[in-house]
Amino acid sequence: MGFFTRVPALAPFQVRSFRFQWPADLLASWAFEMEGVILGWFVLVSTGSVLALAVFGSLQFLGTLISPLFGMAGDRFGNRNLLCLMRAAYVAIALMLMLLFLTDSAAPGPVFVLATVMGLIRPSDITMRNLLVGETMPADRLMPAMGISRTTADSARVVGALSGAALVAAAGSGLAYVGVCAVYAASLAFTFGVATRRLRLLAEDGSQTSPLRGLREGFAYVWSTPVLRAVMLLAFLVNFAAYPLVGSLLAYVAKNIYGLDQTGLGWLIASFAGGALVGSIAVSTHGARIRPARTMIVCALAWFALNLVFSWIRSPQWGEGVLFAAGFVQSLCMVPMAVILLRVAAPAFRGRVMGVRMLAVYGLPVGLLLSGPLVEHAGFAATGSLYSLIGLGFTLLIAVRWRAQLWNALAAANAR
Repeated sequence: MGFFTRVPALAPFQVRSFRFQWPADLLASWAFEMEGVILGWFVLVSTGSVLALAVFGSLQFLGTLISPLFGMAGDRFGNRNLLCLMRAAYVAIALMLMLLFLTDSAAPGPVFVLATVMGLIRPSDITMRNLLVGETMPADRLMPAMGISRTTADSARVVGALSGAALVAAAGSGLAYVGVCAVYAASLAFTFGVATRRLRLLAEDGSQTSPLRGLREGFAYVWSTPVLRAVMLLAFLVNFAAYPLVGSLLAYVAKNIYGLDQTGLGWLIASFAGGALVGSIAVSTHGARIRPARTMIVCALAWFALNLVFSWIRSPQWGEGVLFAAGFVQSLCMVPMAVILLRVAAPAFRGRVMGVRMLAVYGLPVGLLLSGPLVEHAGFAATGSLYSLIGLGFTLLIAVRWRAQLWNALAAANAR
């Protein structure tokens, strides 16, 4: 505790719940990335189709459609309790995939089915993490805590991608999945130590709010709050036009453009994640000095510009460098975005607002599904350029339309 007191950037670890939540989230993210590399490469090799890869990637985010319901369920039954159930489901699904690979029964069909089930649950994991941080962390430590929390996903993309590729190459997919199951189980064990708090959703007359009414109120609240509406639109935009190029399509870039194997794919993923990790650390150490909304807008523009450059690179070394820079600005865009939502949203609506925020992630599977045919017919460079130019244009439109809420230094979204 004394060490955390002496180092201001680590002040969130003074909260006991966060000392359990951080390793739990880290291990879950690590398993996600290991699983993504193993299954993504399996689908690409077994089908030989970039469209199948895009469909598989989109299935990972199918649950964004029901993510507001997860936010409401967390408000009713406790975010920690719900997160424990979700992570127990990860263990069960990973065990099924492990048995498929160990018995040489793995085929695209069963993998797609299990990926669909996982895709219904996993997108809301980030929602639950952010909500737990928001309800257990003092306001003056929220930005550093969100920066540190973001390092769980960023560092896991480095370690998980490289370890997943290395395990498959050395031991095969079956034994690699034994490791995935062990990591999921360890994450679940740590999650039991996180603090829990239940909020009852009440209607204006004092009665308990129905799920449908609560969901409708959440959408109405977001739409009627200008800064929340602007942030949600930007969140959808980056998921639609930015993440597909640095996510599932990296397997296509590695295999078909750079001529790399699984290990090469792991290094591409790790390059983007390494930059994101450095960016998250920068937010955790200097977050109190930045204006969240301004930083979010500027870094979104920088991210789309770097994606445009990446679309035309044919050298893996240069590609890794651009991916590192893109990962860095990505963190400086996404962490302030989450902080704005947690600060602006009223506590009674926080779960529903973060659930609606997860709906914006649905832009990613939409972008992936559209990118598959585009890459096959026009090539990766043309597709990446189109997506990046769309992102740059609409980010500027959002910044101009809501400049009073996003650019004014005195706006609530820019409070330090």
